[in-house]
Amino acid sequence: MTVTALPAARPVSRAAHDAAVAQLQRQYRAVPPGTRVRLGKPTSNLFRFGSGAGAQLLDASGLTGVLDVDPVAGTAEVQGMATYETIVAATLARGVMPLVVPQLKTITLGGAVTGLGIESTSFRHGLPHESVREMDVLTPEGELVTVTPDGEHADLFRGFPNSYGTLGYALRIVIDVQPVRPYVAIEHRRVGTSELSAVTEAVCADPEIEFVDGTVFGRDENYLTLGRFTDDPGAGPSDYTGQQVFYKSIRERTSDVLTVHDYIWRWDTDWFWCSRAFGVQHPLVRRFWPHRYRRSDVYRRLVALDRRYGVTSRAYRLLGRPQEELVIQDVEIPVARLPEFLDAFHRDIGITPVWLCPLALRDKEQWPLYPLAPGELYVNVGFWSAVPEVPGDPEAHNRRVEELVAELGGHKSLYSTVHYDEQEFWKHYNGPAYRALKERYDPNGRSPDLYTKVRRS
Repeated sequence: MTVTALPAARPVSRAAHDAAVAQLQRQYRAVPPGTRVRLGKPTSNLFRFGSGAGAQLLDASGLTGVLDVDPVAGTAEVQGMATYETIVAATLARGVMPLVVPQLKTITLGGAVTGLGIESTSFRHGLPHESVREMDVLTPEGELVTVTPDGEHADLFRGFPNSYGTLGYALRIVIDVQPVRPYVAIEHRRVGTSELSAVTEAVCADPEIEFVDGTVFGRDENYLTLGRFTDDPGAGPSDYTGQQVFYKSIRERTSDVLTVHDYIWRWDTDWFWCSRAFGVQHPLVRRFWPHRYRRSDVYRRLVALDRRYGVTSRAYRLLGRPQEELVIQDVEIPVARLPEFLDAFHRDIGITPVWLCPLALRDKEQWPLYPLAPGELYVNVGFWSAVPEVPGDPEAHNRRVEELVAELGGHKSLYSTVHYDEQEFWKHYNGPAYRALKERYDPNGRSPDLYTKVRRS
C-alpha cells in the first residue's frame, strides 16, 4: 500500500554510502589529537547553544539518505545523519513507518539513537534506540565497528543511547518499521488531574489504541489524545499546515482525522505551540508567513540568533523588565507520580501548555546510561518556555525541575541545559557503566566525556 506523502528521494547506493563512510573516516583520522570535532549538520535540535564553538567540523553530507526499505522484512536501512523527514518520506512511499518518529522533522536517526527521542507510539514501542537491529559506529578511536545486541560490541549497543556522540557516531542503522494505513483517527479526551494516572494506564493497555499523547493547558485541564489507524477519511482529513493550529484544536473538538503523514508531523508546523513567540499563530501574520518557513528548524534558528546576539535580553534591560530564565526540558515521570509532578510544576514553574507522552521500554533489559525500569509506565513531560528569573539565582527554576525529577524517581533528557553537579550527574546517568565504555572505545580521551559535553555551553 502506498501512502500519500512528499516524494521520496532515490535510495542511496551501497557504493556511495561506503565512499561517504571512508571519506568521513579519513577526515576524522586527520584531526590532530586534542582537537574537538563535531558533525557538520545544517540543523540541530539541541538547546545547548554555542556548545560546538571552536570544534572542527566533519563533513557528513554524504550520510543523509536511506539505503533500503523492506516492508516484508519490516526494516529500513538508513544513514546516520538522515533526518526523520527524509526517512518518513521513504518509508511511507512503501506503506510503512518507523516504530517511533520523534516530533520534529530535522531530528536525525543517529541523533535520536544517541540522544533519545519519543513520540505517541512510545507507550508500545519504547524509544527510537529500541527499534535498532544493528549499527555501524565510528568510534572516537577512528575505528568502524558493527554493533548488534548480542555481538562482540553488545556493550556499545546498549550503552550508545544517551551518550550524545561521546562514544562515537552512528553512520548506518537498521531499524524496525511497521505497516500504516492512510489516516489516523484521533480522540481528544479531557481528564482531571486526580484521574490522569489511572486513565493513562488504562488507555495504554487498550490494544486498539495505537497512539497516545496529551496536553496540559492549566491546573486540572488535561487532555489525552488517542489515535488509531484507519482507512476512513471521515468528512475529509483536517489540515493544520495552513491557517489552523493543531494544539488549539485539542480544546475545540473531541474527534478528528488526519492523513498519516500529517499526523506524524502535526507538531512540527508550529513547533508544538512555540511558534506563538514569533507571532506566527496570529491570523494575519500566519497568512503572510511563507508556508515553507512554518517549520521547527526555522523557529529554532531564530531562537539561536536571539541567543547569539542577546536581542531579547537587551530589550528587557532597556524596558526595565526582569530577565527571563529559559526552562526547556523533557523529563520522564513514573505514571503514578504524574499528578504530584504537575501540582508542583504548576506551583513552582507555572509554564503552560505542557506536553505529555507515555512510554514504556519495549525491551526487558535496561539501557545503562538512561536506566528506566523495564515493565514500568512513565510519562514524558515536555515544557519549552521562559519564566522571570529569580533575582540572584538565574538557574532556580531548572534546578527545581531537576530536584522534582529526582524526588519522584524520574529521569531527565540531556538535549537542553543541565544543572547537576558532577557527582549528582553520574549518580543519575550510571557513571561506572559509562566509564567502562569510555575505557574500551575511547581510551585516549579523544571525545569529551558526557558530563563535560552536556555542561558545556
